[in-house]
Parts: sequence; structure tokens; C-alpha cells
Amino acid sequence: MKKVRANAADALEGLLFDGMTIMAGGFGLCGIPESLIDAIKASGVKDLTIISNNCGTDGNGLGKLLETRQIKKMISSYVGENKLFAQLYLSGELELEFNPQGTLAERCRAGGAGIPAFFTKTGVGTLVAEGKEERSFNGERYIMETALVADLAIVHAWKADKEGNLVYRKTARNFNAPMATAGKATVVEVEHLVEVGEIDPDHVHTPGIFIQRIVHNPGAEKKIEQRTTRKRA
Repeated sequence: MKKVRANAADALEGLLFDGMTIMAGGFGLCGIPESLIDAIKASGVKDLTIISNNCGTDGNGLGKLLETRQIKKMISSYVGENKLFAQLYLSGELELEFNPQGTLAERCRAGGAGIPAFFTKTGVGTLVAEGKEERSFNGERYIMETALVADLAIVHAWKADKEGNLVYRKTARNFNAPMATAGKATVVEVEHLVEVGEIDPDHVHTPGIFIQRIVHNPGAEKKIEQRTTRKRA
């Protein structure tokens, strides 16, 4: 099966529907599948549940889907860079399920590994634990967290071959790698597309068996979420 598609819209053809759940990789604005997000926006699909570490910034990344009111619910860890997100949540227009960052990553990894739930100490005795099963192991308290899976995972990789073997770069590896395994279908946006055999097998982070479609995006914009500079002497 040919995995490489001509553009992002083609890569998502037949995969989008109202009310679906989408995992979106990236960390802040680093390593986000921006062309795929733009294609989702253009499709007009609505009532989405999005699983992502954050929701972009105002006008960038997943923030574009907030502007068009295509997102119904966010399952996230950090949303503090988006003013519109706060407005929609406080007005009751957006549902939110908060997760500790490590717990969110592990819920995605567990979903990809076929593990339905796990126990963690993170959140014990806090609001995070409300309504969740608690057990004691070796005298320590743990709460149960359930795995996450999605109808579609959209991820960004630095390099891929035409079978979808992926290599991530630095921070972009954080959520893209576990999410790539936890979608019923996974579409990857890649900066460098090479022939099969050009990637050393020891360097592959996500095997191509998890990837259904690929779109080449060599001109990824890579905006900076927060620019911190030091005054010159």
C-alpha cells in the first residue's frame, strides 16, 4: 500500500468525521503537525475531542481549531499559553480534562501498548484523584488511570522513509512517539522523506507498522512559543 500522499488534505481523506477523537503530537509549538492541523480546519469537521499536551497558542497550532469552534473537548496537561482557550472554558463552550503531564504521556503510551489502565502515585490526595479507584501497593497509595486511544493520531517527525519508519528530533519526540502508536489510524507529517533503507534500523523511533499515511512538509514553519533573550552587553 502506498503510504505517501500528495498533500495533507489527501492524507486525511476518508478519516475525518464529526465527534471523533484526535491525538495531536507536539510539545508547545515544537513538533506539531501543522499542515495536518490546517487540513482539519479546512475540512470543517466539528465536535472534536482533542488529546494533546496543550492547545497551541492564539492563532497557532491547535489554537486555529479553537478559533473556528471545531473542538468540543480537550484532554490536556498545559493550556496556559492560549487566552481563547481560557475564555471558551470559563464560558462553558469548551470541555476540559486536565492530566498531569507524565500521566498524559503514559496514558497515550499505554493505549498504544494495549494496556487498559495503570496505577500511579501522581495526583494521590488531590483533585486529580476524585472519582478514581485507589489501591495500596507496598504501603503506598496509588490511583488508577485509564489508557487513551484515538480514532486518529496526527504526528510530526523529522525524518521518515516511504514505509513510515520515523525518526524524531529532540523535544518533538516527547508526545509524538507514544501518540503515533495509539491511533486507530496514524498520519505523519515529515520534514525529510527518504527512500526505504536509508534510515539505520537502530535509529528508528517509531516503526512503520504503526503509520498508515505520510505527507511531506519540508517547509515547516517552526514558530517559537516563548522567545527569551538576554540583553547584550
